[in-house]
Amino acid sequence: MGKGGGCVPSKKKLSKSTSLNPPPIPTTDDPNSSTNDIVSATEPTTINSLPPKTQNLKLFIIFYSMYGHVESLARRIQKGVEAVDGVDPILYRVPETLSEEVLVQMRAPVKDDSIPELPSPAELADADGFLFGFPTRFGCMAAQMKAFFDSTGQLWREQKLAGKPAGFFVSTGTQGGGQETTAWTAITQLAHHGMLFVPIGYTFGAGMFRMDSIRGGTPYGAGVFAGDGTREASDTELALAEHQGKYMAAVVKKLVQD
Repeated sequence: MGKGGGCVPSKKKLSKSTSLNPPPIPTTDDPNSSTNDIVSATEPTTINSLPPKTQNLKLFIIFYSMYGHVESLARRIQKGVEAVDGVDPILYRVPETLSEEVLVQMRAPVKDDSIPELPSPAELADADGFLFGFPTRFGCMAAQMKAFFDSTGQLWREQKLAGKPAGFFVSTGTQGGGQETTAWTAITQLAHHGMLFVPIGYTFGAGMFRMDSIRGGTPYGAGVFAGDGTREASDTELALAEHQGKYMAAVVKKLVQD
């Protein structure tokens, strides 16, 4: 050891602030005051002694929409989530894979900039639950959504999404276009991540049994029929989407609380 180093005690005189003797307990002339009150008042407040800050749960609503049909469901789902106290809905788009020239030829409308693209797949780890929305392509999810799931390989390797609940909502062109199979075939994505698929079943009640009008939506999740692209979501389809938002938010809240 060098000179003056190691465990050799210093010969310097200890100052009052570094004295081995504890400081005297302050006294008071107030007869109604106790020593405990004074000690408590003089003790420093640490971070650990502060009450924990409550933070709302996050339900990510992630979708792809070319002509706006899936987006209309996503916005009503957001409204449903907002009705559940303690859960915040966060809307994200998945990245577009088609060029601007192709989108123009397909007469796809300009996307609303108020809904951002998900910055990175890594952001998914911060969510407490998910609702994924997409149109169908031959009974399966659209290529844009599949490309998004394909980009989550690192999360899969680390199983960052295991145990998180997730559901689906879809859009198809016709009644036989895959309202059920589009959601059903997407479950494989959740299975590999170890996520929990949450269908809505028949919790929408009588609305699930209506036969007096064309209605998208199945026990797997909300849905809309796009037709040739000009048909908009009906009131019943939008109400089912709002119900799914409420239902999923309640499930996420219950899973975290339990």
